[in-house]
Amino acid sequence: MTGRDDPASAQLEEWEADFEAAARRSLRVRFRYAFIRTYKPVMDDADFRAFDTTAAYRAWCEANLPSWLGYGREV
Repeated sequence: MTGRDDPASAQLEEWEADFEAAARRSLRVRFRYAFIRTYKPVMDDADFRAFDTTAAYRAWCEANLPSWLGYGREV
């Protein structure tokens, strides 16, 4: 295999083209697409939470949040 026949080389060329296209976009457009809002159950349901200790925060996370959010000791 040589140059363009190599799948890794083709992938690299595709990535470079994507990065070059992204670099040509305005900053406003880049910011619009850079952040994806994802609803997080329980975490997004209150405007504010405060805890007296980190231990209290960790206990609350384990008791209230789904494990797939990654805030517990075990995922």
